[in-house]
Amino acid sequence: MNVALFGGTYDPIHLGHLAVARAAAERFNLKQIHFVPAYIPPHKQKQAISSFGHRYTMISLATAGDPRFIPSLLESPDAIQRSGLDASYSFDTVRRMKSRLKKGDKLYFLIGMDAFADIAKWRNPVEVLRECEFIVANRPGYSLADVVKSLPKELQPTAEGTRPIEREKPRGALKLEGATIHLLEDVNEPVSSTEIRLAVGKRGQALELLVGDAVADYIRKLYLYKPTEPVQDEAGKQKSGLKDRGGLHVVGGREHQD
Repeated sequence: MNVALFGGTYDPIHLGHLAVARAAAERFNLKQIHFVPAYIPPHKQKQAISSFGHRYTMISLATAGDPRFIPSLLESPDAIQRSGLDASYSFDTVRRMKSRLKKGDKLYFLIGMDAFADIAKWRNPVEVLRECEFIVANRPGYSLADVVKSLPKELQPTAEGTRPIEREKPRGALKLEGATIHLLEDVNEPVSSTEIRLAVGKRGQALELLVGDAVADYIRKLYLYKPTEPVQDEAGKQKSGLKDRGGLHVVGGREHQD
């Protein structure tokens, strides 16, 4: 069985995420895609994000209609604490997931091109690339050379080897010694968190068109992404006067995409 991890901050999950997941599932015959909300992302260390509970709930709502899509607790606060780590990292998540798979299962790591561009900055990037095959969803403006240049130096081909592909569009598969990267092209439904926050206060279906009906309803009922409305935190205590997001935490420690 082909299985994929699809990690991210998911603050919130939106229709762009689902479009990428559906395209990858069809192209690579993925029977399961595990949506893994990050607990403490390193690239968000000095920024506030919604609580893990809110983000996990929104993933559950957004993926309920597709049996291939599975909300994951691999990086829940409890899972990270049990592991003895102070943050969630892709290397550890991949290892935990592989320990749960059957002998004949194959693991992929689904990721957007923007996030893959920073892979050399990850914890143990070479080892992560060797643990599973990657599926990179392309974005307009990137070439195959951009994919290669994003790799850790240990896996990059020589300059002479890179030159012939400098202007090639990312497509097909890139097989290197120690890494296999599949390129998922023609999937481009950009949705930004800024757009979502702006849509929250608008009338009509602006928010639904970005995140879907169920997630939009949850955001409104819990007053997420509004500056002054009350919101219940994970302990059930009411907070008020929050800026930008409901159930906020200042975070750090993770490499995943939004």
